[in-house]
Amino acid sequence: MSHGTPGSNRLRRNALGLPQIVASTLANIAPAMSFYFGYATIVQGAGLAAPITIIVAMVAILFLANTVAEFSKYQPSAGSFVTFIGTAFGPTAAAAASVFVIMGYVVAASAVVVISGGWAHDTLQAFLGVNVPWQAISVAVALIVGVLVSRGISLSTRWAGIFFVFELVLLLVGAVVMLVVNHAAISLAAFNPANLSGGLKGIGLGFPLAIYLFIGWENSAMLAEETENPRRNVPRALILGTLSIGVLYIFLAFATGVGFGNNAKAIGAASIPYVDALKSSAAGLLLVAYLAGLTSIFSSLIGLTNSQARILFNSGREGLLPAVFGKIHPEHGTPHVSLWTYIAVALAIVLVFGRNIAPVDLFGDVGTLGTIPVIITYLITNFALPVYILRYQRASFNLVRHAVLPALGALMLLLPLWGLVQPGQPAPFNVFPYAVYALLAMSLVYGAMLARRTPDLVRRIGSYVADGE
Repeated sequence: MSHGTPGSNRLRRNALGLPQIVASTLANIAPAMSFYFGYATIVQGAGLAAPITIIVAMVAILFLANTVAEFSKYQPSAGSFVTFIGTAFGPTAAAAASVFVIMGYVVAASAVVVISGGWAHDTLQAFLGVNVPWQAISVAVALIVGVLVSRGISLSTRWAGIFFVFELVLLLVGAVVMLVVNHAAISLAAFNPANLSGGLKGIGLGFPLAIYLFIGWENSAMLAEETENPRRNVPRALILGTLSIGVLYIFLAFATGVGFGNNAKAIGAASIPYVDALKSSAAGLLLVAYLAGLTSIFSSLIGLTNSQARILFNSGREGLLPAVFGKIHPEHGTPHVSLWTYIAVALAIVLVFGRNIAPVDLFGDVGTLGTIPVIITYLITNFALPVYILRYQRASFNLVRHAVLPALGALMLLLPLWGLVQPGQPAPFNVFPYAVYALLAMSLVYGAMLARRTPDLVRRIGSYVADGE
């Protein structure tokens, strides 16, 4: 196998350093977008002490980050979860995982595409009185992102980082203003367990959505092939990214609570608590909140397309999916077919289902549906780590890192997963579990058929280690 040259079957080596992949991860998570649309629901479940729920969710994600970090020390790969699961459980599991997780990711990505149009439409209408159809804006944003990510990983990651820094500064400015204006309400009430609604039950009610705030933490693992010293830098980025975004969420939650005078009922009733708190604290800065949302959404779409489409690319390159997805642009060195396919499918979902549904509603629908396969993939990866280590790296087996922490990570995923699939949910959420079960069944059938038809598939899985030849 050749490596590092455009037009070969290898992505460009050493294009990204640790700061770039951390920035890409944070951009993918999109703290403004996630916090804007998620925090009210968390407070409805957990009460004033909702920041405690975020802390617990951060710990849970750190368990997952340990699993992916350990895999990345031995198998750094653009295939990420597909490679990890496949090397542990074999070709059928690898092929099934490639279909299952990619479909989950692309459906979840359509949530970002739809909200890019919806939020930009609302911003233009609120501040300029201009009414541009949100669908047209979503198409424009998707095209711009497609051009950026296909022209180079360094270029697109740089822009994602720039937009994230802009978003971060705006969020912090707004939060500090809330604290200054409402300084009389500053207290540690948000961190007092006595203020949890129903005690531990309150954490449980808010926990599933708190987990969703962190989706995208795994971004850096998929950029391994283009990262300097991936066996060291990818694990570092996973931990740094999770800790950084957790601290940011906790600070934003604290400031928002102060902005509402520590009134949990008012926070839970707000449509977008951070925006409402900033509006009441300093109405002249309302544009800051809207601009933070815009930059958050745009940088998220760049980050997630770059990372998640690389799983599609690697699956095509290793023969788990059609080989066309494994093509690399001869000039830019990017997996352009996979990138454009990924963004086009996400956009198509939006245009097909967004004709008669409000952007915010569609955002919630497809975001929830796409998250179910992703959470299940996280769960399976935790089971895969001890299997892989005991099969191939037995001398390095560590009881805590390779068994206890993955087990705790899997255990803590059961609550948010149950929240997504439990019976009795309102439409359309009540049919989502069955759609995912059907996808899982089809993925397993596909995997079994491909493994039977391709005897050498077992040797291809994980053959493109990031720093290999």
